[in-house]
Amino acid sequence: MERSPLAGLLELGRQARQAETPAELQFLLVNDSHALLPYRQAALWLTGSVRALSGIVQVEANVPYVLWLQALCGRLTQTPEPRVVTRDVLPEALAQDWSEWLPDQALWVPLGDDSGVLFARDLPWRDSEVALLVEWAGIWHHAWLAQQAPRRRWGIRPRKMQGGKTSRRRWYWALAVCLLVLVPVRLTVLAPGELVPASPALIRAPLEGVIDTFHVQPNEIVRQDQPLFGFDEALIQNRLEVARQALVTAEAEYRQTAQQALADPRAKAQLAVLTGRIEEKRTELAFGTDQLSRARVLAPRDGIALFDDPSEWIGRPVSIGERIMRIATPQDVEVEAWVPLADAIPMADGSRVALHLNASPLAPASATLRYFAHDAVERPDGSYAYRVRARLDAPTEHRVGLKGTARFSGGWVPLGYWALRRPLASLRAMIGW
Repeated sequence: MERSPLAGLLELGRQARQAETPAELQFLLVNDSHALLPYRQAALWLTGSVRALSGIVQVEANVPYVLWLQALCGRLTQTPEPRVVTRDVLPEALAQDWSEWLPDQALWVPLGDDSGVLFARDLPWRDSEVALLVEWAGIWHHAWLAQQAPRRRWGIRPRKMQGGKTSRRRWYWALAVCLLVLVPVRLTVLAPGELVPASPALIRAPLEGVIDTFHVQPNEIVRQDQPLFGFDEALIQNRLEVARQALVTAEAEYRQTAQQALADPRAKAQLAVLTGRIEEKRTELAFGTDQLSRARVLAPRDGIALFDDPSEWIGRPVSIGERIMRIATPQDVEVEAWVPLADAIPMADGSRVALHLNASPLAPASATLRYFAHDAVERPDGSYAYRVRARLDAPTEHRVGLKGTARFSGGWVPLGYWALRRPLASLRAMIGW
């Protein structure tokens, strides 16, 4: 016995109410609607895209059939009423491909909110069939909106979950969050840091020349007046010998002219010039002697020699004032860190600093802020940062040069400000407010 269209409509309405997922509802509309009346193809258009096709489990958005349906449904949404569609009422761009994708007759049923469903078949659509499909589309749309309602309300059910206990619980949670945001915490920032000599003796090149030899090794303990390194003395010795011979020649010329001045008045006038030349050559000789003494660099005090590999310096020409090494006292150590521009929080002298060394992360070195630079300088990586120095509170067994992360403690701020300080600064820089 053939089932009546009304019974089929009731059965489809029951299935729509019992559908658990949006995908199940979409499949029901484009496939099971065939139980009401026959059709060849069906397509569901929801808010700007084809979401379901009859006989297909998953819609591929870039296939030609779907792209053509996109254009067709986008035009049909301009009509708010159900209508029978044929190729004759369409623009040429859509009509020329109609026979490739759809049969002769199609029915467009709007679903509201820029949505609709398209049914296509070879036989003409009768008014009773159109009315039946419109009624079924209305039932389906009601079930669709009921299923989407919880999502539109942020997961809160509109009636049952609005009781007094739930409302009070939300107020309690809001109050707890507000109190948590206002909890005072220390404003802290992190920056790369290391152990450096507090007041080292800088050993710079005393003259221009080529380093010939090193008498000490890196990290070696040296004593005052101990030789550190020396320059190549061959060129200095040559210049000194030339200056010495030039002085001898000038003095001999002066003595010869002085003897001639006893009989020749014109020779007497040249004595002053020769005297000046002798003084010039004596100055050159004294300068060369001083350069020769400077070619041997001595330690100005006791300490540890801090410099790179000696092989990198030997044979390398250096200029006057170029830093070669440092002499540091073993216990004269402090913390140096580089604070990025975005982390330059207000810090007063005496603020607490903790250096977590990579070699000893579980035992941080405690220090007290001594110096915070006013101007940022460029770092080797191209970024800009402020130089910070801090005195160690107690002697450390770690050697100079060990690196780690320095943690600086500022004033007390609310927890919300502590968590949102960087995002707020980035947002303000982006919007210019």
